Amino acid sequence: MSYEAKITNEKKESVKALKDEFSLFDGYVFADYRGLTVEEMKALRKTLLTLDSSLRVIKNRYAKIAFTDLNAPVKDEDLKGPTAVAYVKGDRGNEVAKALFKASSDTGRLKVKSALIDGQYFDSASIEAFSKLPSRNELIASLMGTMKAPVQKLAATLKALEEKLSSSAA
Repeated sequence: MSYEAKITNEKKESVKALKDEFSLFDGYVFADYRGLTVEEMKALRKTLLTLDSSLRVIKNRYAKIAFTDLNAPVKDEDLKGPTAVAYVKGDRGNEVAKALFKASSDTGRLKVKSALIDGQYFDSASIEAFSKLPSRNELIASLMGTMKAPVQKLAATLKALEEKLSSSAA
């Protein structure tokens, strides 16, 4: 005699709702939140809100079905045990991962399992390395500073030349 899971309409609707929710975001970072206090979870959620992200505890079985329906390359071991998913919008995956790893080092209990960002799968070590890279905004600021430096030097040289000519004329 074989066992067959009974799939109720309520379960189907829950999976559909989760799938619709997943489709609104560009990336997901999976973490084991076991041992975090309510206050630590609130603080982490508040931090993620400033990054236009959110953290949600999910039902693993429903998430597996939803990700399979979305053809997302999530591995089964990432959806075992207590799992929280940080949703990522746009190109903020790096910043979200940084926030999660900071919370992990602060609490010692949060464990980042993996991530799926823009369709690319990152294991734990890869997402940690990704989180250590400069964010998009930091790279843009660095580039702008590099582009601005020659113009500033030219302006300073012309100003010094002008002052030298005006002092020698007087």
